[in-house]
Amino acid sequence: MANQLLMPKATAVWLVDNTAMSFDQIAFFCHLHPLEVRAIADGESAQGIKGQDPVMTGQLTREEIAKAEADPNYRPRLSEPKVRIPESKRKGPRYTPLSKRQDRPNAILWLVRNHPELKDAQISRLVGTTKSTIEQIRERKHWNSANLAPMDPVTLGLCSQIDLDLEVQRASRGLPPQAPAGDTLLPASMTETLEVRRPAEPEGEKELDASAVFAKLTSLKRTRTDDEDED
Repeated sequence: MANQLLMPKATAVWLVDNTAMSFDQIAFFCHLHPLEVRAIADGESAQGIKGQDPVMTGQLTREEIAKAEADPNYRPRLSEPKVRIPESKRKGPRYTPLSKRQDRPNAILWLVRNHPELKDAQISRLVGTTKSTIEQIRERKHWNSANLAPMDPVTLGLCSQIDLDLEVQRASRGLPPQAPAGDTLLPASMTETLEVRRPAEPEGEKELDASAVFAKLTSLKRTRTDDEDED
């Protein structure tokens, strides 16, 4: 990682206000033009910028400042950082071991069938393949299409379940929710407001009058008694 000065203009403001270094020395240290440093000293540039002390940040020592003030031709050097942060490597295609590369077409077929919302770039990141291979498998033009069988890339060890879920979630953003297949239960917010209706009573099951029932029974008894007397 290249050692770079933090906040060059703020550092130049501080050096102009707190040291006797020349404009050329400050411009060299802060990677600015000498005229810009002169404009900072005249108040024409960097207005409102608070000075940044490079000594406090560990990027310049008091000894370097003293040397620069004593010799106008001296060029102050940036101090070496105490902690080095390694450069972040550019993330390239996922590496697939040789023993698992033969399973990639099966994994691509599984992803194409089970997650059609995934883009080719996402499938390429998951299993480490090329867009041309994905296109051939989509269009059934792969040289081994007849023998391919869809297989879960997580089971094959080509990607993790977390990576797969993340790519599916990204691909599903902005898509309308899928309509449910078949009958489903209504949510509670809808069922609570429904009016409860009792089923209509059949005509033969209307509420009976007690007096009418007893009168009918009495008439039946009398009829039976009359029949017995005639016998």
